[in-house]
Amino acid sequence: MIRFEQVSFAYEKDAPVLQELTFDIGEGEAVGLIGANGAGKSTLMKILLGLLPYEGTVTVDGMRVEKKNLAEIRKKLGFVLQDSDNQMFMPTVYEDMMFAPRNYGLSKEEAEQRVDRTLEELGLMDLKHRYNHKISGGEKRMAAIATILAMEPQVILMDEPSTALDPVNRRTVIRTINDLTMTKLIASHDLDMILDTCDRVILLSHGCLAADGPAEQILRDQKLLEANRMELPFCLAGPQRQR
Repeated sequence: MIRFEQVSFAYEKDAPVLQELTFDIGEGEAVGLIGANGAGKSTLMKILLGLLPYEGTVTVDGMRVEKKNLAEIRKKLGFVLQDSDNQMFMPTVYEDMMFAPRNYGLSKEEAEQRVDRTLEELGLMDLKHRYNHKISGGEKRMAAIATILAMEPQVILMDEPSTALDPVNRRTVIRTINDLTMTKLIASHDLDMILDTCDRVILLSHGCLAADGPAEQILRDQKLLEANRMELPFCLAGPQRQR
């Protein structure tokens, strides 16, 4: 579904952000994208969305990420931003959820059916006509996910989906992610959440691929994580985390 081949990128000459990245993500995989600040996670997602130029080859469902294909590619990708306030720009949850389906050419009736189906599946019908500025942070995060799911993407990208959530809402987001059947790429510093939601982990370090493998294996490798300025997930660290 996603392929990076020898992908490099630099905002400034001689200061590479990504360096010759090569990996594949298959249809239906749930992949965690981890790494310390500045590792290149957000840049990688922006390249996938066609927001940045790059060297190498990036494809989504067999289509190269380039200008002539972007409209079709972006129909396949749903991106949940780290800050829900930057994503939810219409007055109500309903209007936000209607926006993309209507702009993709669906009739009002078809778009409303998608909205209702998505909200019912997530148990969020009570948010449908709520004003975005009057719902809590956790509700807004769930509404932001619902907005993307109403697009019915083949791939969902998430940037720090658990940021600033209380324990109850964090668990709700994790449960929601696990219920999704499409391809998922989740960038996060919350390694416990990655362990709960992803079968595979890609670890970036200074723009390079430091590791790629089963989540359980990589997230239990204390030496590997510490060498890349990260720590074991809390659920695995035990007394070691308190030293």
